[in-house]
Amino acid sequence: MKTVFWLFMFLVGLAGVVIPLTYLYTASKLPRLESEFDVESQLRHRIEGDRMSVLAGRMDQGGRERTAVTFTRPDFSRMPKDLVALYIRQMDCPTYFQTPREDGRAWAWRLFAGVTLGTAPPGDGSCERWLAMRIAREMGIEGDLQLSVAAHRLHAFFQKDQLVAYDLSTIRFERGVIGVEDGARKLFGRELGELQLSELAELQLALPPYGFYGDLKACKNASLIRQNRDLLLQDLAGYALVSEERARNAIAQPVACLSVK
Repeated sequence: MKTVFWLFMFLVGLAGVVIPLTYLYTASKLPRLESEFDVESQLRHRIEGDRMSVLAGRMDQGGRERTAVTFTRPDFSRMPKDLVALYIRQMDCPTYFQTPREDGRAWAWRLFAGVTLGTAPPGDGSCERWLAMRIAREMGIEGDLQLSVAAHRLHAFFQKDQLVAYDLSTIRFERGVIGVEDGARKLFGRELGELQLSELAELQLALPPYGFYGDLKACKNASLIRQNRDLLLQDLAGYALVSEERARNAIAQPVACLSVK
């Protein structure tokens, strides 16, 4: 029994040394992630370069392109609240903004469980980690361990609203079409802030976890698009994230892509 006890203590002590060293070594191999400025700078370099390469190709062909090249700092206050409500509900985190930001021991355990056990403890912290990992992936970071460490670094200075804003601003629909503002222009021919609730629900179908961007762009199977859109709206009202009346009015609208095409 004593042998087992001391073996257990040895393993605990070893883990207490190996895990921090592994974390520090992995962190040293990542891009600089000390502040929002670091993240914004790296995202700007990647996204503007991608947009510019597409724009240059289309200009060479004599075409004109409305998509802006400049990547601006994501601002949660400019995000349509209905779109945010749709997004957090479809992440299965309808109470995301009603619970405190996960921190301290709870977040440390989540990091440990994610890296060593491959599990995701329950709670809205799982959505915080998922968003942070998506942002890290857009920065070119790959690998489970690297993404976990990067997510931890991002979570250290990003608040809940910033995580949502950065994620929505860096989702890739196709080459050169990055972020929900680009997606709104491409799918609806209008600015994101001009979209109605029914159109935002259609845009949500192009976002994770669905990814129906290609179908929406081609207006493929409009009846199915409407059916799925209406289910999202009913679900949103069911969680009291919009009123029943607004949901009914949105459901009564035709599929937007039919009028755009």
